[in-house]
Amino acid sequence: QVQLVESGGDLVQAGGSLRLSCAASGSLFSINGMAWYRQAPGKQRELVAAITSGGSTNYADSVKGRFTISRDNGKKTVYLQMNSLKPEDTANYYCSADLTSYSTLTPRTGRYWGQGTQVTVSS
Repeated sequence: QVQLVESGGDLVQAGGSLRLSCAASGSLFSINGMAWYRQAPGKQRELVAAITSGGSTNYADSVKGRFTISRDNGKKTVYLQMNSLKPEDTANYYCSADLTSYSTLTPRTGRYWGQGTQVTVSS
């Protein structure tokens, strides 16, 4: 019943900005933490930013000071504001949520992933 729906990926010039959104839809679940990962062609997937249910954040050194992760618990949505974009930020960005599902008799906690949204930064 849980699905992560991402949006906001686009083609942007270097120095520009983008705002990614990821909404968790469905019912009978609670979110523990949310994060953004990215994977460029030929590269491993890496953590970009993460945020806990309490609002604590963590960023990769490569994006610190430029990216901001935030969440709206009421909307069950996580955002990634990306400023001063660089060509090396080009990647497929994935939303991830650590959540507990209550759709069955026994609650299950696991990691859920979005479909990915492409961010391309041109020079």
